[in-house]
Order: sequence, then C-alpha cells, then structure tokens
Amino acid sequence: MAESKQKSQSSEKKRKRNYLSAKDGISRRKFVEGPGIWVSCVKGKEKQTVGELYDLFESIAADIWPIDNPQSPETKSEIDKSREQTELSIEEQIKAEVTAFKRPKSEQRLTSCHTNTPCVVFMSCKPPLDPVHLVETHIRSVKLTGTTRTRYTHRFVPVSATCYTDLSDIQTLCKSLLERHFAHDDGSSTHTYKIELRIRNHDTLTRSAVIEAIAECVPETYKVNLTHPALFVLVEIFKSVCGMSISTDYYTLRKYNVMELANDFAQDGNAEGSRIPQT
Repeated sequence: MAESKQKSQSSEKKRKRNYLSAKDGISRRKFVEGPGIWVSCVKGKEKQTVGELYDLFESIAADIWPIDNPQSPETKSEIDKSREQTELSIEEQIKAEVTAFKRPKSEQRLTSCHTNTPCVVFMSCKPPLDPVHLVETHIRSVKLTGTTRTRYTHRFVPVSATCYTDLSDIQTLCKSLLERHFAHDDGSSTHTYKIELRIRNHDTLTRSAVIEAIAECVPETYKVNLTHPALFVLVEIFKSVCGMSISTDYYTLRKYNVMELANDFAQDGNAEGSRIPQT
C-alpha cells in the first residue's frame, strides 16, 4: 500500500515538473511539444498574447471540434433521479448529486509552452485539434473580413508534429507527414514544392544541411519551384526542437500573417482594417 502511494506521488511530481506554476491562471508546459502553433507577437506582450490566443483558438475549435458538455442532460437526469428517490436519506441524496457532478471534465486541448524568448509563443494542441486546419480557418476569416480578433499577434506557423533537431529524426518526421499528404497521389503527375525553413536560437544544424535532408524525403515526381510551388513544407527549428507541417495555400494566405491580411483588406477599399471588432 505504501509502495503504491509512493509511486503515485512520484508520478504526480513528474507530471508537475513538466509545467510552470500558473500564477496568472494560465498553465504552461516547460518544454515545446507538438503538434502546435508558433506565434510571433509584439515584444513585451507575450503574456497577453497567450491569453488572446486561448480565447481565439478555443472559439474556433469549439465550432470545428465541439466538446460534449460535462453537465449534459444525462447528468441532469441523474440528479433529478436522485431527488425523486425519496426513500434515500439526506446524506445518500447529497452523495448521489456529488457523484453526478464529479464526472471528468473535458481535457484542456490547448496549452502554452514556455519559450523564454521575446516575441515568440507556442501553443500546443491535443487531438482532435489540427493546427494547420485551425490556423487556416482563422486566416481565411481574416482575409474575408479584415478583422484579426487579436491585438498583439502578428504571424502563425502551425506544426503537425515535432522532433529533436537530429537530421535522421527530421527525415523520419518529414516522411511521415508526406506519406499522409501523398496518400491519394498515384505518382503519375509532376508537382512542385518549396521548403520554407526558419531557424531560431539554434546553431548546431546548418540551413543547407536541413534543406538537403528534407529534399531527400520528397518524391521524385515533385520538383522544386521557389516562386509558385503547389506544396509547401513548413519547417520551424527552435533551440533543440524541429516542427513541421504541409501546406498548399501558404503564399495565398500571406504566410499566415494576420497583420498583412488586415492591411490588404483595408487597402482594397473594403473597409478599415481592424484588429478587434468594434462594438
């Protein structure tokens, strides 16, 4: 019994070590883990950016991937049923109600990861959230309306998965993502692609080495096109972490830069671009 308790406490301590204390009510992981979304923001406003990103992404995710309400009609019926059982004692009725309300709440699907870097925020996503779909849904809305719904956010870079900054690991990750993307491609047609690589706070792997390693993973039917590619392999290296995703509309959506999209909307004469919708 004592041994089991010690294991439980050890597991809990290990879990807590992966998180920073939430003094402002926002939990943060100590380490960057994908899938997730890199976000560049106004310097000195990283904390505020995290707050507005939670609101933004949770709102979009709720429409695309709804969460079952823990206080559902089923839960309510259990409470009503306990009240109808008049033969139970007061203590038993209270116990029944408490049990009904203690159903597990839905797990948090977005978590801010600690980057310790000015102007850089990372939001980790849990399934079923798809970072690329999440970001592109928002970006298309900004392109259509000119409203960013944020004050401090500049640009998004979604990553479908992350790995350690080792060339063999990067190639394994790249092959996995490309296989999913090429699942319905019979290889009979010639396509074009471009590798979009950004390296920050990292000096071990060179840019040319990373690009060459990723290019080796792309099917031969895909040819490099640096101006109008049909496919983008987005690669973000930050310290010892490499994140990657596949996109087909990266240039069309202004490299996921909401400020540029809002400015484009205003310059086109549609309306005055707005960071936050006016009420």
